[in-house]
Amino acid sequence: MFEIKLQETRIYREAKEEGLKQGREQAKLELLPRFLAYGISIEEVAQLLDLTIEQVKQVRLATEQESSTST
Repeated sequence: MFEIKLQETRIYREAKEEGLKQGREQAKLELLPRFLAYGISIEEVAQLLDLTIEQVKQVRLATEQESSTST
């Protein structure tokens, strides 16, 4: 009787948007160490990626800890 396409449902659209949002956040976190490695300041990285300075510092610290334990 009723044909409802999955893509037309509110739940599907919300899930898709949430997935895109998470993907964008993941991309930012992956770019952050590269920006810092190029010598871009913490403040500039935060501004470029629309993050707080504290978020940048936390990711930098985590990245430094990962690299020191892997060597």
